[in-house]
Amino acid sequence: MHRPKLELADIFRTHGPAWRQGNAGHVSLTQLKVMSAIEACRSEVLGGHVAGCAQCGHRHIAYNSCKNRHCPKCQGPAARDWMAARADDLLPVEYFHVVFTLPAEIAQIAYWNKKAVYDLLFRASAETVMTVAADPKRLGAKVGMTAVLHTWGSALTHHPHIHMIIPGGGLSPEGSRWIACRPGFFLPVRVLSRLFRRLFIEGLLALHYSGELMFFGDLAGLADAETFAAWLAPFRKSEWVTYAKPPFGGPEAVLAYLSRYTHRVAISNARLVSADAQAVAFRWKDYRIRQGDRQKVMRLSTDEFIRRFLIHVLPDGLHRIRHYGLLASAARKANIEKIRNLLGAIEPETAPQTAAEISLLTLREPCPCCGGPMRIIEIFRRGQKPQSRAPPWEQAA
Repeated sequence: MHRPKLELADIFRTHGPAWRQGNAGHVSLTQLKVMSAIEACRSEVLGGHVAGCAQCGHRHIAYNSCKNRHCPKCQGPAARDWMAARADDLLPVEYFHVVFTLPAEIAQIAYWNKKAVYDLLFRASAETVMTVAADPKRLGAKVGMTAVLHTWGSALTHHPHIHMIIPGGGLSPEGSRWIACRPGFFLPVRVLSRLFRRLFIEGLLALHYSGELMFFGDLAGLADAETFAAWLAPFRKSEWVTYAKPPFGGPEAVLAYLSRYTHRVAISNARLVSADAQAVAFRWKDYRIRQGDRQKVMRLSTDEFIRRFLIHVLPDGLHRIRHYGLLASAARKANIEKIRNLLGAIEPETAPQTAAEISLLTLREPCPCCGGPMRIIEIFRRGQKPQSRAPPWEQAA
């Protein structure tokens, strides 16, 4: 199994203790738990199992994953499982990708009030799409969407935004027919942007009125209601960044896109270049460059790198993937079945499971030597060592 030369876990294990000591009292319990989980992921600390090939006898040791949603190593398997569950939900229609972004000044308020403002970002963007789509002058239909929250820019800066994947059409108000959007065009971006701006500002004022927002530093004065309303006024006229990308090439392209975005974390191990006590170097993409090579290497002090990563740790209980409208969890299956019938689409076939796939002791990955099925032959718990032996070079990361 290929393993990157440098991992986030290596940085946390080596430099995390000194960072925690130097920032004691300024790190949340949730952030500390994320650091500990990533440090322990796929190491002997969490226990694991010994896998053996049923054909050639090859053996290797695999340590357990932390399964933390912020861990770069755990999100690949999580994304595969999530996508397998979503594959049957895809419709034979065009899919569109719309992005809603907050102005930098308002994003600073989100930095201090993550749960309240991120929830509002989800609600305002979903209501925007459903309201404009329901307008008879636009589409005149009830639509559904999957929304994914990202809080980072490529340089690990705080940049909260919503990626929304939307089928190109919806059910008529009475639910008796499918209304498709124009080929290659879903909804007017400027209309979406202005409604989103209004809904978000109204929601932000409501949060302030109910006492759910906190302010610090240079913006501490915004705790006063009149001062806050005056501060928000210019944002009612400024342009908010909402944009739509070209439609996907088909359902398979939607799956490929979602598998990259739904379970992405602030930085992947593949982007790390080097790390020592002074600095961490990583690859990033400079979107200010319109043409040419956007790929660059950034060097941050090790303390600053850890700080930037941890500002993207989400509050406990906050879901970063949400479904709305026709795709809301409660009625999703019934709505999809109804739409398929209206479109005359054939229900996707589910491949039958083989006996090996059904067995709980059979692993998903085949033998690296001969391609045969790998089975668990021993399980060892935290703090234990395996009785079955495997050469060091055959131990799985």
